[in-house]
Amino acid sequence: MRNETKGTVELTLAMVLSGTLGVFVVESGASPFEVVFFRCLFGAAALGAYSLARGFFKGHGFTAGKLGLAALGGVFIVFNWVFLFEAYEATSISFATVVYHTQPFFLVLLGAVLLRERISAGKLGWLALAFAGLVLVSGVRPGDTASLAGLGFALAAAVLYALATFVTKRITGVRPHLIALVQVLVGLPLLLPFVRFGAVSGIGGGWGWLVGLGFVHTGLMYVLMYAAYAKLPTAKIAVLAFTYPAVAMGVDWAVYGHHIGLVQALGVPLIVLASLKVTLAARTPAAGPAPRTAARAPEAASPAATRAG
Repeated sequence: MRNETKGTVELTLAMVLSGTLGVFVVESGASPFEVVFFRCLFGAAALGAYSLARGFFKGHGFTAGKLGLAALGGVFIVFNWVFLFEAYEATSISFATVVYHTQPFFLVLLGAVLLRERISAGKLGWLALAFAGLVLVSGVRPGDTASLAGLGFALAAAVLYALATFVTKRITGVRPHLIALVQVLVGLPLLLPFVRFGAVSGIGGGWGWLVGLGFVHTGLMYVLMYAAYAKLPTAKIAVLAFTYPAVAMGVDWAVYGHHIGLVQALGVPLIVLASLKVTLAARTPAAGPAPRTAARAPEAASPAATRAG
């Protein structure tokens, strides 16, 4: 199998896994804080074991400054997950996922505010188009408190993801697996005060879903993504990343019967197109490999720790 073809398969699989994340969160029966805590716990075990087996800890490249940046990115990533999972509860996986994909625009705005980067007329146009798409997708009415709350949670998650990406991009010379490991380890003491162990002990089969979030959606998914990033040009990565929201919306409809309305659906291609254009414009030259960072979530971890959440 050619290197690029293998990378395409790996990233597609990673994005398909990202698209199923919402079902694992909902089916676990745990609160968002508890879901993220155990995702961090099991994810740290998976990433730690993989990194140890591959010998990544030797010559890890961390300095005190880089470790601090990774930890700060971890704070943003962890609470990004919390807000995204809160959005799932308040609205639906489909709605939250589409709104969550406004992340690239917040990254552009952060660059303008913190680094005084100039926003070109073209980017302003794409930002305006994305905002129009967001208005259509939200479809919320002033009295619809659940949808308004879900919209707020998803936007907060997008902002935190952008902050995590902004910080993580400044870490060089460290394998992304190790950066992601630091980020999930940070989540353990951070979220421990919010975990109700008595409540979690009664979720029964929900434990299987939590273990899956850690080992599959944080361990396996991140490994697949980082392996793919080294093999693919930026343009292909940007396009394949939209497998995630497509799968998430399909799974949400198949499992829970949720789907966005006709007017909302009109906003989806606007956000997707604008996000794609801004992402490609921000990663030049287009033929170069994507930066080896822990961004792209997701959830991701999210995976560009991921858009996945």
